[in-house]
Amino acid sequence: MQLIDNPKGHFQFLSGIAPYSSGAIAVPGYEIVHVTLQTPLPYRQGFALIDQHLRAQDRSRHALCGIELRSPKPFTFEGFAGFNQGYQHVLADWDLPVDGINPVARTNVAPEVGPPAEPSLYAFSYTTTCDTPTDFPTFVIAGAGELRGAALSPDAIVRAGETSAEALQAKAAHVMQVMQTRLTGLGTTWSDVTAVDIYTVHPLQPFLAATILDEMGPAAVHGIHWFYSRPPIVGVEFEMDMRAVRRQIRLTKGVSSCPANQ
Repeated sequence: MQLIDNPKGHFQFLSGIAPYSSGAIAVPGYEIVHVTLQTPLPYRQGFALIDQHLRAQDRSRHALCGIELRSPKPFTFEGFAGFNQGYQHVLADWDLPVDGINPVARTNVAPEVGPPAEPSLYAFSYTTTCDTPTDFPTFVIAGAGELRGAALSPDAIVRAGETSAEALQAKAAHVMQVMQTRLTGLGTTWSDVTAVDIYTVHPLQPFLAATILDEMGPAAVHGIHWFYSRPPIVGVEFEMDMRAVRRQIRLTKGVSSCPANQ
């Protein structure tokens, strides 16, 4: 992975694969704000909402650095590739790629209960100027499942076809290593993390303490946020993403200009 400057967006990002970067970190003088939609929107409508919100905050489209999607069900590998093509066209229409490389981190999971009828926007992150200096870096790290080398192939799945407690622990351990690698790539540590999201429909308790919380170190004080959801591809069973932010906003309708510090 390579840390790449995105001067138009006022952040740096870790190179990933074509559909998404591995993570993004705000440059000095800027911070990343995380926004959650109370009601997810079909993702193309969601991009229109993002555009409106950024305009209201006097920010350009290039400030967009993170996307969180919800899908009706996991895709096949072929279906995921097809979805990614349409998604990448949206980013290209927004002129977001930097020298042909996608700067926007992404998570895309399928809720097991109450899934949307079509791929939908659940949350997004963007950079803005700091009102006051930050005493820690703000960043977002893209979702990752138990795929070796981030390869989108059935052969890359760790312990493919297994869902025993032992297999899930191995999957979680692999994903934790991916998270560590991305933290290191951004020049950050677990002590900077403010939120960890886990996406799986399988029990966490057998390995939560030893494999996840112990490895999180000081970030464990914040716990984890478990979404009862499946990763975006059939056969992948465990996914995580992370972030470090000072400000979070919840949009209940339309555009909000009143961030809530959390």
